[in-house]
Amino acid sequence: MRILWLANVPSPYRVDFFNELGKQCELTVLFEKKTSDERDKSWLNYSFQTFKGIFLRGKSINTDSAICPEVVSYVKGKTYDHVVVTNYYSPTGIIAVFYMRAHHIPYWIEGDGGFAKIGNGIKSRMKTFMISGSKGCFSTSKAHDEYYLAYGATKENIHRYPFTSIKKDDLINASALVADGKLVIREKLGMTEKRIILSVGRFTYDRGYGKGFDILMKVAESLRDDYGFYIVGDQPTQEFIEWKEKENLNNVNYISYISKEELSYYYAASDGFVLLTRGDAWGLVINEAMVYGLPIITTPYCIAGTELVEDYVNGFLVDLDDVHNIVEKVKNITHSDNNYRYSLASREKIENYTIEQMVNTHMTIFSRK
Repeated sequence: MRILWLANVPSPYRVDFFNELGKQCELTVLFEKKTSDERDKSWLNYSFQTFKGIFLRGKSINTDSAICPEVVSYVKGKTYDHVVVTNYYSPTGIIAVFYMRAHHIPYWIEGDGGFAKIGNGIKSRMKTFMISGSKGCFSTSKAHDEYYLAYGATKENIHRYPFTSIKKDDLINASALVADGKLVIREKLGMTEKRIILSVGRFTYDRGYGKGFDILMKVAESLRDDYGFYIVGDQPTQEFIEWKEKENLNNVNYISYISKEELSYYYAASDGFVLLTRGDAWGLVINEAMVYGLPIITTPYCIAGTELVEDYVNGFLVDLDDVHNIVEKVKNITHSDNNYRYSLASREKIENYTIEQMVNTHMTIFSRK
């Protein structure tokens, strides 16, 4: 089976997926750019092991997109069993889709997730043109299904797949690390608090407000005794540095620019994971936290949360406007009996969300079409 895949940049989790997919088919991936301008150097540490990765020539227009008319030369007159477009929102993807529709070349649409916000503008009409004309759409969730339906897809042409950044080996390694014991890991990390709450995200995403760090700070103000809050990501903005100093929040810790391996120790040391996002098309950090058996608190604006988190089973979906309730839910997930039960549920739920299963699902769908 020969597959052509159109993408914007070689993000680490996608490269892992392509390397696994390339074991089962002849895969060529076209990239618009070598990396996203807003990501650190770790995003350049990729290796194309089982597939052919090609960087298109073009003009960069923003952090992770470019205009690459050269894409036409790869879809024109080539024989592929399947063509998948994940960058259908970018000029390069639009050029490719317009060409394929004009020349009756079937193509698939895939995305990480999305919320249905249909409008009457040219952007909405463009999405409808591309999605409604596709052979099928790969969806991550119920909300993503509704997004595709809003833009002209039919129910029978929407296919679910388990979206993830986790490999089977990650499950094994996480189990081994957790087995070392939280107290041992906390001692290595210099954690002294009785209960540890972790959040992961970039302050450069809407100045920290997009990830809800402002709400998390208010929660930390209410839980000064025995609770340590660790926010792992990039450099905090001056506003959040001053907030911590002004309110004397010694229980809030900013951890900047650490590797994936270093981050694994923070997951293993924590009692719960909180992501108070105001909008995430998915939120892969939810998957990662669940691998370490962490109970989850997040919002209805995080699709990973709506798919993977059940109230009183492995965590909670919360209202951002109700800080008091969030505080109570943090207490709930860190209560010893609840914590153990939620932890087991999180781990059980995430075991089918591996890159290997993600690939197998795609190959099954391709073979049927």
